[in-house]
Amino acid sequence: MPKFSIAVAESADDDAHYCALQARDARFDGSFFTAVTSTGIYCRPVCKVRVPKRENCRFYTHAAQAEAAGFRPCLRCRPELAPQALAWSTHDASHTLAMQAAHMLDEGVGDARSLAALASRLGVSDRHLRRIFQAHVGVAPLQYLQTRRLLTAKQLLSDTALPVAHIALSSGFASLRSFNAAFVAHYQLNPTQLRKKQSALPSTAPPTTPGQAFAHGSALVQLGYRPPYDVQSMLGFFHTRRLDAIEFVANNAQQLCLFRTFFLEHQGHSYSGWLAAEFDQARCTLRLRVADSLLPVLPLLLRRVRNWLDLDAQPERINAVLEPHFTGSGGLRVPGCLDGFELAVRAVLGQQVTVAAGRTFAQRLVARFGATIATPWPQLNRLFPSAQSLATAEPAQLGELGIVRQRQAAIQGLARAVVAGQLELNRSSGALQTVEQLKALPGIGDWTAQYIAMRALRWPDAFPAGDVALHKALGVQGSKRAAQEAQALSQAWRPWRSYAVLRAWHTL
Repeated sequence: MPKFSIAVAESADDDAHYCALQARDARFDGSFFTAVTSTGIYCRPVCKVRVPKRENCRFYTHAAQAEAAGFRPCLRCRPELAPQALAWSTHDASHTLAMQAAHMLDEGVGDARSLAALASRLGVSDRHLRRIFQAHVGVAPLQYLQTRRLLTAKQLLSDTALPVAHIALSSGFASLRSFNAAFVAHYQLNPTQLRKKQSALPSTAPPTTPGQAFAHGSALVQLGYRPPYDVQSMLGFFHTRRLDAIEFVANNAQQLCLFRTFFLEHQGHSYSGWLAAEFDQARCTLRLRVADSLLPVLPLLLRRVRNWLDLDAQPERINAVLEPHFTGSGGLRVPGCLDGFELAVRAVLGQQVTVAAGRTFAQRLVARFGATIATPWPQLNRLFPSAQSLATAEPAQLGELGIVRQRQAAIQGLARAVVAGQLELNRSSGALQTVEQLKALPGIGDWTAQYIAMRALRWPDAFPAGDVALHKALGVQGSKRAAQEAQALSQAWRPWRSYAVLRAWHTL
């Protein structure tokens, strides 16, 4: 029997973990993993297999820790489907650095050949990055990256019919040979054997339901989330702000779905297509179908979708801080985005106007500058304008859409900064630094920068203190010091002020 190292010390929390494991409590899915020394397997808390003996259990915060200790992922509960548990801290600079590095690795910013470049982007030495990462994540950066790649490949092997060579490259491996070697070394199976074993097990996927969402495309994958999740509120938020031709929402008793077109630039290549996402509330799962044209970037797209729909939120931790202040809204999530540039442009167009007016301006922009695209649905036929198209647009063309000069300057300043690579608007960006970069651009103030941080950068402690609707919800509307009063109230909600803002808006 193999010997397994113990990467975490026994603690009082382990008894709580074991209780959650016995209850198969979905609220803790992905918050920890249980490794079983008698089998060499690690599982999610929701695994349906017989609960192992307490003395055989080892508990790890991250899948990478369990794999570093020599354990293999369970084929039944499939740890790759679990939501992540990379929680930010606003009070610990080294923890924030480690989390930013993890998100940069998730976005494909760094890999085994450029860890020094990744550290340089973060303004530290690679030695310091390794030390901080090990201290806060429990494994070295390259071990974290390797586990992420392997689990991504495992998901694609299980959920899709993509060729193994395609999966190897899209998961981040340099070659099929290196992928096979890593897979066998870590999982004691080659990729083809795992695919056969997985297909022989009872399916963890929900049954396919008749409906237009999943009648097309070649990849249907699953993404887990922790309950509670107020799906209707999330879909309602997107429905109110939807842009015709690029997105539509089905929010009814038969379907809880989002449909939209998508454009992505990655490693010098451009990809465009469509996706359809359907919530299965009974299983705490999102089913995602994507166009064939997006398959080369499917792993990156899966992480973007998790950010878009806030699937990695940890309600237990958030509600512990916010429930005394906002009762009965524990299932609300912060709506994100698939593309940070798109969100930023829409935020600029929404400055000092109603949601409906901002939507009207954005709709005109899509009609004028958005490229056409073919999809299975006639109501989806355009892409949101690219940064390049708006950076080179004539100001008069924007003016013809009713966009005032200040917002023209802001949109084109954003577009040019993104095209030049001076501004990155995704979760891997340093939130505080990016907020300052945004505020330095013409026509972008603190409200816009904080709103972008909240939804595009996924910063949980963003706070648009000048928001008028927020002032109304907090009862400080009309005060000459409304923003300062809102800031003072918000200190009790840290580090989850983004979630507090959504809950305050929801009261209206």
